[in-house]
Amino acid sequence: MKKRWLLPVFASLMLLASPFTNDAEAATNKELTTTAYKYIGVPYTWGGTTSNGFDCSGFTQKVFSDLGINLGRTTSTQYASGNAVSKSNLEVGDLVFFNTSGRGVSHVGIFVGNGQFVHASSSRGVTVSKLSESYWANRYLGAREIADFPAEQVAKKVEEVKSVAVDFSVYASRAEVANQLAKALNLDTSNTTSKFSDVKSSNKYAGAITALQKQGIFQGDENGKFNPNSPITRAEMAKVLVLAFDLKLQDNTLQFTDVKKGNWAYDYVNNLASNKVTLGLGNGAFGAKDNVTLTQLGAFIERAMN
Repeated sequence: MKKRWLLPVFASLMLLASPFTNDAEAATNKELTTTAYKYIGVPYTWGGTTSNGFDCSGFTQKVFSDLGINLGRTTSTQYASGNAVSKSNLEVGDLVFFNTSGRGVSHVGIFVGNGQFVHASSSRGVTVSKLSESYWANRYLGAREIADFPAEQVAKKVEEVKSVAVDFSVYASRAEVANQLAKALNLDTSNTTSKFSDVKSSNKYAGAITALQKQGIFQGDENGKFNPNSPITRAEMAKVLVLAFDLKLQDNTLQFTDVKKGNWAYDYVNNLASNKVTLGLGNGAFGAKDNVTLTQLGAFIERAMN
């Protein structure tokens, strides 16, 4: 994907003379939401611009940067960018702005459809909220269209979808999960002789994989393979974390729309939620079939340890 640049607006004359909405080689709305959601759970940090911690405009700037769009750093700069959009015409990817300080624009998020926006909340970190919530509805200022994020092509062959390579600079492989868990649990990883047919002793994570298998935390598939270079879903991760940290179900009131009773992962996911290791995606769903990102992996392990 070629990089798409969005120049900041320095004067109202420039804004009137050449309003811009970048739609050249635009990412799809699915790519936009996937990119934004991968940071859910990252804590709020004043002045933060990385996955270690975001403030509101640092988060929006990072998401757009990941998609090749250069966005101004501050909330006020972002509010002066792009084209104004009415609340009734919001589309996925539009920036929504709020007056939370009583002194004008002071908070920004990204509209993700269904009346919701994802943002870096000072109290909850990166999360999803509803525009209709009284707090946000009473402080809503307006929205700006920065780029056009078209809907994905509806018809895709299954083979094409399966052939898309997983970006392991973003997502966690099963081997990486084993590596980080072994470190967190301080396991002995000196034994590199794995029972899994696809994990050779020369694999740099063989010791970690073997240690976790002996602890009963990781099991292979029906063919005796570990699949070290495959991603791991959030549902699978829930099971691994519960087993790894021997988590016990606490008083539980949190339920997820995509993990209902009868689902094999129901007990594991609810256990994880009851121990406050996860809050889900913030929209009522856990994202059971979504692949775990490296950011989420780090957050899961840190919360489970604490």
